[in-house]
Amino acid sequence: MTELNETKTMRRLKRSRVLQVSSLMATAGFTLAACGSPQRVAPPEPEPAQVYTSLEECRAANDISDVECDAALTAAQKAAAETGPRYATQSECEGQWGPSQCQPNHSGGGSFFTPLLAGFVVGQMLNGGGYRGGGALYRDREDRYSNGYGGGYAYRDYRSGKTLTNGREYGDVARQAPSRVQSRTTVVSRGGFGGGGRGYGG
Repeated sequence: MTELNETKTMRRLKRSRVLQVSSLMATAGFTLAACGSPQRVAPPEPEPAQVYTSLEECRAANDISDVECDAALTAAQKAAAETGPRYATQSECEGQWGPSQCQPNHSGGGSFFTPLLAGFVVGQMLNGGGYRGGGALYRDREDRYSNGYGGGYAYRDYRSGKTLTNGREYGDVARQAPSRVQSRTTVVSRGGFGGGGRGYGG
């Protein structure tokens, strides 16, 4: 009986060691596979922001206070002067934005033309503590509203009845804005003068 018990005990120990080793190998294999696999980063979720085409529209909507509407428009005017698309001539600017849609701009000591400010964007603060101006809005010759650099197109949200845009596409406009005045060649290369562009019907 003693020899039989010892044999059973030895078998249990061997089986236990085999299971431990197998478990360790499986864990190591999973870890190596995880380390070797490329990490996929999901794109950031769109950040809905409200679009207003005038100060009166913002005030009448009663989404935010009149003071916040005033501040958002002031911020958009400042952004338009500093980071709006720049063109060497009025005809080049109007070729992108349409007749009578451009104005002289002398900010920074330069002399060029920029599209007229057609509205502004207001986005909700991420911490829920109020609202912030989201940037300048321009209307192109196809009657689409955007940030001026091929993004942030306005669209109608039929559930709420509001006109919205992706506020994230207004946060980096300053980085997209060219430091030099655009010529006809650079405008055409960016899809201007009737070139295609992605957008949503308003």
